[in-house]
Amino acid sequence: MLKNGGSRPDNYTYPLLMKVCANLSLSFVGGEVLGHVMQLGLYLDMFVHNAVIHMLVSCRELEAAHKVFDESCVRDLVSWNSLINGYVRCGLACEALRIYRQMEVEGVVPDEVTMIGVVSSCAQLEDLSLGRQLHWLIEENGLSLTIPLANVLMDMYVKCGNLEVARALFDTMKTKTIVSWTTMIFGYAKYGFLEIACRLLYEIPEKNVVPWNAMISGYVQAKHGKEALALFHEMQARNILPNEITMVGCLSACSQIGALEVGIWIHHYIEKQGLSLNVALGTALVDMYAKCGNITEALKVFRDMPGRNSLTWTAIICGLAHNGHAHDAITYFAEMIKTGLEPDEITFLGVLSACCHGGLVEEGRKYISLMKSKFNLCPKVKHYSCMVDLLGRAGLLQEAEQLINSMPMKADAGVWGALFFACYVHKNVSMGERAATKLHELDPRDGGIYILLGKIYRESHMWEKAEKIQNLMKERGVEKSPGCSSIEVNGIVHEFIVRDKSHPQSKYIYDCLIELTRQMDLYLPNI
Repeated sequence: MLKNGGSRPDNYTYPLLMKVCANLSLSFVGGEVLGHVMQLGLYLDMFVHNAVIHMLVSCRELEAAHKVFDESCVRDLVSWNSLINGYVRCGLACEALRIYRQMEVEGVVPDEVTMIGVVSSCAQLEDLSLGRQLHWLIEENGLSLTIPLANVLMDMYVKCGNLEVARALFDTMKTKTIVSWTTMIFGYAKYGFLEIACRLLYEIPEKNVVPWNAMISGYVQAKHGKEALALFHEMQARNILPNEITMVGCLSACSQIGALEVGIWIHHYIEKQGLSLNVALGTALVDMYAKCGNITEALKVFRDMPGRNSLTWTAIICGLAHNGHAHDAITYFAEMIKTGLEPDEITFLGVLSACCHGGLVEEGRKYISLMKSKFNLCPKVKHYSCMVDLLGRAGLLQEAEQLINSMPMKADAGVWGALFFACYVHKNVSMGERAATKLHELDPRDGGIYILLGKIYRESHMWEKAEKIQNLMKERGVEKSPGCSSIEVNGIVHEFIVRDKSHPQSKYIYDCLIELTRQMDLYLPNI
């Protein structure tokens, strides 16, 4: 418009245009602006030069930004800071630190903005040692511990597991922002200090959804799904408006505890509130429905999603596998590959689980091989556990044991347990004894090992060995872990543990169970 009107843009106009392009991530328009800057020779101006770098890193054009930076004969601290923080925002912490070291070599003195970038890099890498050095350098150089710098230091210490220093920083802050509160709540929740995290949450002087989301996420990470949902209901009571992140946390909680009714209510709430069904929220819905056993609704949500990423595909593949749709899971995996998305270890876990449930031995062998040969992924213990289970179910016990012995890492109880159960099913006593020995080494207090080994002996008419196992179990005071089940009634999940009498109405409950059992014994079907 300026050019058409006869006015010539200058070294003040172009930086403003580039700032707009940076804020809106308009890389195409920014490229045109950059072309005009180069034609007019304005890139030699420091103000324009820094605006170019800022625009390019904001549009995630890091290679181009670095090229402009390297080829420039005019660069100052702002140039260095733009480049460092650009790499940090893109998650490339190692490269950001490399640039910082180059900056030190060239004798450029860092400021608060520099330190925010490099400390954030340490947080990403969870490098506590370097983080401490940078904290010392901040104090040594007399840099003011501003709120943003204090927040980023707290975040680094939290992510590196040093809650003590993080809390000390938090307590010394005269002014605490929502970021400060959220960082500490997230830290305490992440490392299992849920009561302290909850206390902090209630101390926050203002209503804000962010720390509540952090607390819900903390409960979910700690496998306390019921508490996460209770906190969501409290949010509503306090008129704190939830957002998409809240819904993702609540849906994850429903997935954990199998609360389908609550999950359906949350789905309706999302639609009623007009919340955007972004990829993260859509994926959480797919995962919730699949884990709660409603694979039909999971598929419907999946198909209706406007966009999907690899996590979405992984959720539906794993959901199909766990709900017994082995061939469909493999079909969806093939579709995922066609879209050009890369599967990860969890995707392959879903595929191998599908092979296991469907008894697809050849396919299982093919996919664990593809992990390494085509996708450069190293199978983890859980992948080997799936393969051992698959081979064991098919009666290929020798191959299963050979696979365990060839594993590049030590087999865990899941791997040996899969082989042990296969030995019970296929009546292989000698291999069952070897598997039981390994399991005893890993967990000598697991009563289930003794019980299953005793069953193997009894079904093979090895009565002396069966009696010996039973006596050994008594001598060592080993008991079978009580079973636990749950049921959802009116949106509330109730848990039941075998022989548990902690409920105040346990006597009445057991009396009802006895009466129900009696009525079932007396029932004669009409046949």
